[in-house]
Amino acid sequence: MSCCASDKSSDLTATMDVQSEGEVLDSVKEYYGKVLKTDKDLKTNACTGGMRMPKHIRDALSKVHDEVVTKYYGCGLVIPDSLEGCSVLDLGSGSGRDCYTVAQLVGAKGSVTGIDMTDEQLDVANKYKEYHRELFGYSENNVHFVKGYIEKLGEAGLKDNTFDVIISNCVVNLSPDKRAVLSEAFRVLKPGGELYFSDVYASKPVPKEVQENKVLWGECISGALYWDDLMKIAKEVGFTKPRLVTASHISIDNEKLQSIVGDIKFVSATYRLFKIPADVNYEATQGIYDGTITACEKGFVFDAQNEFKTGDVVKIDSDLATILRSTRFADDFSFQPTTDTDQSKAGCCLPTKENNADPFKFMEISDSCTTGGKCQLGGSCGSGGSKSCGSGGSKSCASGGNKSCGSDKSCGTGACGKKEDSCCKSKSSGCC
Repeated sequence: MSCCASDKSSDLTATMDVQSEGEVLDSVKEYYGKVLKTDKDLKTNACTGGMRMPKHIRDALSKVHDEVVTKYYGCGLVIPDSLEGCSVLDLGSGSGRDCYTVAQLVGAKGSVTGIDMTDEQLDVANKYKEYHRELFGYSENNVHFVKGYIEKLGEAGLKDNTFDVIISNCVVNLSPDKRAVLSEAFRVLKPGGELYFSDVYASKPVPKEVQENKVLWGECISGALYWDDLMKIAKEVGFTKPRLVTASHISIDNEKLQSIVGDIKFVSATYRLFKIPADVNYEATQGIYDGTITACEKGFVFDAQNEFKTGDVVKIDSDLATILRSTRFADDFSFQPTTDTDQSKAGCCLPTKENNADPFKFMEISDSCTTGGKCQLGGSCGSGGSKSCGSGGSKSCASGGNKSCGSDKSCGTGACGKKEDSCCKSKSSGCC
């Protein structure tokens, strides 16, 4: 499925009954099965996701068939690290772009399942299964697609405690029942499993009259959750508190649609949520990242507030310690008790232990940092290596929007190449 599109001739004032789950789902099916043609039909940037992907993911993506890529729409990067051998589920897999990319990262011993409700999208995804199997050199196909609804995974035959990781790219906002989506995701995850997903969030609850607009719903705008409601639903379902990975602004480049939305702001944000038994709880500790995750040998960015450099002794609070020690990351860290005299460092750009999950606060700080401000709480560092973090996490970022590329490269000096240097001029773009 994935977000978003609308035909240029669509009635921008057309409405639907958001209380009717069937009517909402039928409207979404029409967008993605009948109306959607190319990304030229988009009226917002909600689903164009200008994030800079790491090299190993770009390399994997380059092997995905062109038609699959062309038919893909998403609002962020939804591929976490450390996937070797994992069983992965993609909610609203659409044409299968992320599935075929992840299939290379999980390897022949891993598996990827994509679920979507739109026949036209599934036809494209299934069309290239053998093509990719042969290209990847696998004896058996490790990618499978099923038709179904992300609110009703059981009806599609997906059983309890099946998957290590669930990903989703700009799809949850299209659902009329977000609580059901998260509840089902929790059910099919194994203990210690992760839901890692990008979606659109609103700065305040979206009024019913805005939700009823068909075009805005199809554009992944009017169905967006108020970001704090995600925190509440996740807790009620049983997940750990969502941890913000990154966020970016969304613009609505259509005056009529903007007038309907009013003063509500929207962001595309990526969160990671974990399924950890309630009786599992570890104390604050010291941890050393061992550099064992593929493509993260020098360091590992866990979220917007926590970046671990290989070999550094880092203070880890109780919540994060519980996650790291109860999930697939446990073998990638060495843990030791904290002491009153320990000399360990706080995580990069992490002056407090608070898990600040507000994507709008993150964007305020990110924008300030990009224009020469200070790196503060919420992390201007980390997040894909897009910005530099000095000692103590409070150094000024370079003025003029220049950012550190990671791997000892520096934007604006020519080390990244002319194309990447130019991207540093934009405060919304990453580099290298």
